[in-house]
Amino acid sequence: MSEQPALADTRQLLEPAAADAVRAYAARTRANADHYAAVLEDIAANGLPAVEDCTPWEELREAHLARLAAQRPAVA
Repeated sequence: MSEQPALADTRQLLEPAAADAVRAYAARTRANADHYAAVLEDIAANGLPAVEDCTPWEELREAHLARLAAQRPAVA
């Protein structure tokens, strides 16, 4: 066994709201990872999609930037 002190002795506990926010972030991150893993498994099983069936990355980027701009409050 290690001679190091227990981590619980040195950690600062989070407020309940902060702990809930961290758990929510972890759940979103886990869901995203599961989604990406499913996509990779599909590619492994079925191969890459045809180029004609794909969306160019420039279009995806522009759509994402438009979503971000819509979420941002307007500056006067």
